[in-house]
Amino acid sequence: MFREILAQDAVRIQAQFDRAFRSLEDLVVTQAMAYATQGGKRLRGFLVMESARLHGVEPDRAIWPATGIEALHAYSLVHDDLPCMDDDDLRRGRPTVHVKWDEGTAVLAGDALQALAFEMCTRPEIGAADIRAELALALAKASGAQGMVLGQALDIAAETCQSPLTLDEITHLQAGKTGALIEWSACAGARLAQADPEPLRRYAQALGLAFQIADDILDVEGDAEKAGKRLQKDAKAGKATFVSLLGLDAAKARAEELVEQACTALDGYGSKAETLKQAARFVIARDS
Repeated sequence: MFREILAQDAVRIQAQFDRAFRSLEDLVVTQAMAYATQGGKRLRGFLVMESARLHGVEPDRAIWPATGIEALHAYSLVHDDLPCMDDDDLRRGRPTVHVKWDEGTAVLAGDALQALAFEMCTRPEIGAADIRAELALALAKASGAQGMVLGQALDIAAETCQSPLTLDEITHLQAGKTGALIEWSACAGARLAQADPEPLRRYAQALGLAFQIADDILDVEGDAEKAGKRLQKDAKAGKATFVSLLGLDAAKARAEELVEQACTALDGYGSKAETLKQAARFVIARDS
């Protein structure tokens, strides 16, 4: 059931993107924006939609923040791929934005996608002004120097550090770089319903860490063609990862433990949370 719902949500999010880009002037930067938002699993958007369904929130309200978080995630990937960051030339099996166009276009496309994310999270269709303000404030914290940007900055600093990061330091880094947007996505449905987001926050914190451990595992033993990007780059760069510190088998075991923690956090929702539990299991079973 999870995979079908994930695919349905992805189609709906893409349609929302298509409508948004049709309303913009047809420039190279808007073409790059549209290109950057194509493909991917749409896991963060799914988490928004499913957490909304869990709380009885109408899809026509949830689709806006669901598309918004995917716009913000796309911006982060465009900038992360730049030569001054991770310097990648392949993303989702296609040339990265700065390779297809140029670095200036990639920077501007990322900037515009970030702005689009906040525009979509403050649309009047979402509901009352205080709900929209809370979504936007939480997204600013999750994406900025308290969340994703903090994690990326720590990652860059680690490249010139004299000694490899410890397990606690990597966990803190990834809680920002990867986990913060996943947490915002999972809590969005509760915020839309003005319900307590704490169970979903615990779910997402375990899920986000499991997601990153799975990424580290894929970087070691994944298939580059399926992943659609370069693999084993962390090992070549000498970066400490969950796999390098724990070993492959222990990393897999830790990811499974985290998935169980994520599922347990949802027990209070009963059978209504089964799709979110399936999503957690998917995170460590995926091949891309």
